[in-house]
Amino acid sequence: MLEQRIQQHFIDSADLKYQSAQSLGKPVAAAVQALLACVTSGGKVLACGHGGSATLAQHFAAMFVGRFERERPELGALALTADGAILTAIARSDDGDQVFARQVRALGQAGDVLLAISTSGNAAPVLRALEAAHEREMTVVALTGHGGGEMGQVLRETDVHVCVPHDRMARIHEVHGLVLHCLCDGVDAQLLGEQEVST
Repeated sequence: MLEQRIQQHFIDSADLKYQSAQSLGKPVAAAVQALLACVTSGGKVLACGHGGSATLAQHFAAMFVGRFERERPELGALALTADGAILTAIARSDDGDQVFARQVRALGQAGDVLLAISTSGNAAPVLRALEAAHEREMTVVALTGHGGGEMGQVLRETDVHVCVPHDRMARIHEVHGLVLHCLCDGVDAQLLGEQEVST
């Protein structure tokens, strides 16, 4: 019984990824282009997410600054979820919903990209960061699920929305992880040329 339950998780995850391949291909390609335009003009990516999505933001920044699967020059990215002192200082003295927005206003500039991750599209700290990014004339790449939530309603035409067509948080996280890998691979392919990656 337990093994069947585990196997069903694998099957459900694979099914959603297969179904999402076509519907998300275009917005993920648009997100790659937004990131590429940002880094080739000397900009940086500010990444944030709430809860489990915070770890995805850090994972993305690590791959962007470090490397994905190929050696390449460093690319500018910062996870707004990573500095405990900043997060707790803002949360203590301000509304906790401002923990990312204040960092975006302090660090973001026109031409930068905000990578905003929320499975529901309704995480208040991520929404406030999105609003702050718009104040700074930044492009937003939003990764959501559940139909996009509030984030999907406030995105601009110049932003990119990658909305996983599912309602279950675990499945959305799994696809978001794959999308982040596609973003890194896509940027690398545009910068370094197409190359088969060895396994």
